[in-house]
Amino acid sequence: MMNDDDDDCAQAIEDFMRVQCKCHGVSGSCELKTCWRSMPAFREVGATLRDKFDGAVEVIEQRSGSRRELVARNARFRSPTIADLVFVDASPDFCEQDGKTGSLGTRGRLCNRESAGTDGCELMCCGRGFQTRRRVVVERCRCKFHWCCFVRCQKCKIELEEHVCR
Repeated sequence: MMNDDDDDCAQAIEDFMRVQCKCHGVSGSCELKTCWRSMPAFREVGATLRDKFDGAVEVIEQRSGSRRELVARNARFRSPTIADLVFVDASPDFCEQDGKTGSLGTRGRLCNRESAGTDGCELMCCGRGFQTRRRVVVERCRCKFHWCCFVRCQKCKIELEEHVCR
């Protein structure tokens, strides 16, 4: 049984299906041409769904005469189109720990100071800020393969700078 998420994924795959053809014949002549529909690359489908998720619109159902239609909950946002991903219930707040939803919150999580994405400190730390800490780790380095059959490495100390949500 498919749910709405499966329908969205199937629609994204269907939208990006393409026709591929191959010619058959002597010396590459196209005496016979075979064509088929092929699925898009997994990354292409994933990127499309990610873009739709990032632009998803929260909606409410509204009556317009005898018709019912979905309109954006916030009037500042445009009304959704048939191609948009929409949602009715907002996601829970994952910034703070919540036993009901199973969220551990983001306090103490490592974040990327330079990123503007979901791994970035501004977004992941939910505006609470972050602390920077330095630590030294010992790693294997300058490894050499010796014939036959072992690898010998040196140990190097590396100073790491980590950023942790408050």
